[in-house]
Amino acid sequence: MKPLPAELSAALTLHGLSAFTTVRTRFGRPLLLAEHLARLAATCAFLGLPPPEYMPPLLEPLPWGLLRLTATAQGTFWSHLPLPPPVVPALGVSVRLTAFQVHPQLGGHKTGNYLPYLLARREAEAHGAFEGLLTGGAGHIADASRSGLLFRSDEGWFVPEGGLPSITRSAWLAELGTVATVRAVPVSVLRQARHVWLCGAGMGVVPVGQVAGDGWEQTYAADWPQTRHPALVIPD
Repeated sequence: MKPLPAELSAALTLHGLSAFTTVRTRFGRPLLLAEHLARLAATCAFLGLPPPEYMPPLLEPLPWGLLRLTATAQGTFWSHLPLPPPVVPALGVSVRLTAFQVHPQLGGHKTGNYLPYLLARREAEAHGAFEGLLTGGAGHIADASRSGLLFRSDEGWFVPEGGLPSITRSAWLAELGTVATVRAVPVSVLRQARHVWLCGAGMGVVPVGQVAGDGWEQTYAADWPQTRHPALVIPD
């Protein structure tokens, strides 16, 4: 056992009191930056943090990159790393329904307190899945560990309530000219969907081919997005 260093004895490190967003970059240019900053500012206001600062740094012109902006009580910090392309089969990725839940108050915000998402992703990877789903307090599907969920059924387009408002998902819906209904999504409703997608800055818009839980699995036809928007495609 060691004494706690003074630099770790703060709400930022002990409780994850920070807000962040990850922005895809193309040759050093941040994509959908205004939308990311607006969401980040809303989370800062919710947490009682100072508004995020943004003095555009001179970014390395990576072909594909991820710019992370982290807002804290001590200021706003950034990092910029290469974005490797995810491995996405032609039939779509596999997704695992995990045992983890989103926080009832923090689920709509991207904060430093995101341990449930890390654990959900770890459980999904242990089952060989690309992504893990988290539920809300009522057991309904709420979010994914590193992306936003979107599905289409005979009744229309739907987004599960209780999760983070995905910038990538909103951008794709806007490109389609489609409005998705935010609703409670029991597992039974998800299993009846025609098509399912994952949307995130790190992956773009990715079709789902299979969702599985304990003792069940459901397959879907992979519907690949017809888009060339650099924030929506899979980085290649």
